[in-house]
Amino acid sequence: MNILLLGSGGREHALAWKLTRSPLLSRLFIAPGNAGTASLGTNLSLRLDDFKGIRTAVLDHRISMVVVGPEDPLVNGIRDFFLEDNLLKGIPVIGPSRQAAMLEGSKDFAKQFMIRHGIPTARFRTFDRTTISNGIEFLRSLEAPYVLKADGLAAGKGVIICKTLEEAIREFTSMLEEEKFGAASFKVVIEEFLSGIELSVFILTDGKSYKILPEAKDYKKVGEGDTGPNTGGMGSVSPVPFAGPGFMQQVERQVIRPTVDGLRAEGIDYTGFIFFGLIKVGDNPFVIEYNCRLGDPETEVVIPRLQNDLVQLFKAVADQALHAETISVDSRTASTVMLVSKGYPGAYEKGKVITGIENAGESLVFHSGTTLRPDSGEVITSGGRVMAITSYGSTMADALGKSYKAAGKICFDGKCFRQDIGFDLTN
Repeated sequence: MNILLLGSGGREHALAWKLTRSPLLSRLFIAPGNAGTASLGTNLSLRLDDFKGIRTAVLDHRISMVVVGPEDPLVNGIRDFFLEDNLLKGIPVIGPSRQAAMLEGSKDFAKQFMIRHGIPTARFRTFDRTTISNGIEFLRSLEAPYVLKADGLAAGKGVIICKTLEEAIREFTSMLEEEKFGAASFKVVIEEFLSGIELSVFILTDGKSYKILPEAKDYKKVGEGDTGPNTGGMGSVSPVPFAGPGFMQQVERQVIRPTVDGLRAEGIDYTGFIFFGLIKVGDNPFVIEYNCRLGDPETEVVIPRLQNDLVQLFKAVADQALHAETISVDSRTASTVMLVSKGYPGAYEKGKVITGIENAGESLVFHSGTTLRPDSGEVITSGGRVMAITSYGSTMADALGKSYKAAGKICFDGKCFRQDIGFDLTN
């Protein structure tokens, strides 16, 4: 079968790598893709908001299935677009409907959903420009630190944690009055701060049944010791040592099952991945956020550990036969170290030539912000997060050692990376 994969990051390169290992795949197309995906299939120069262009490509290339990597097309209704078109409605889209994608598209929607279904989450309230004074009053009722979240999509950068009340009031007002995150911060969720350790849990669901994938922990802060501003992710590890069988059974009972049952009870069409951003407080899981797709860079450790045929799993989702599948997971640890451009997540330069990729040895190199220079075919940087280096190991230290060794052999001007991924899991 011919498959179209939408997206251009490390998540999509990892998915493409896995899809091409399936005997069920005939041809893979990636839109728009990157320099890494170009070696696995055919990149198509399409914008993710160009649904008409995607439609033409699907029909021209006789696509049998569409796999959606990032959140924007899902929140904007790519699945609904297919279902409303007579020529496309028979082609399965692996990803939720617009309404279901609101679990990620609106923090307020997600929090209200959790409250309705008894899913543990932090105390919160939502405010807009007309209720700023009420928001400040709510902030005064909380203890530091303070959590502010833009309601809509903000490319992973819409969460601010403030250490003082004065800072929280200033940032909260800026988010609403100055639209600090654009339309994403027309509404702002103020949330009680939870102290604990975070992890990411993923399921694949056909709307009726679900399968739990390997869990992961990612590192969002740009600086070592989890300092500095948030990024799209600087690295990740899987499995997570503190997420043992007992804790994961608790996660399934208190979080996963109520979420899937709640979606079905509310008549919300959800097929595809659900990402549960969790925090372990004491011995209990709380939901920080939902995502309607796999995380990045977590995908780069989760997908390599998944031993199933991914195309077969997606076919089961499309046929609502996922209950018949059994998930098989590699027992080894996988670690990912992200190479980023100097200045990221702020301003950074592009167009830097990347060398040494062939020296990565057994490590997997998943491209994120890369492209091919048209005149020479050289791989050059095109984004803040440039590539993820993933390695297997018998232990986390072993896997990280291999990733760091490979990271040292890949070069581009301004290369930066955190050297302490997994630091909080070794004690």
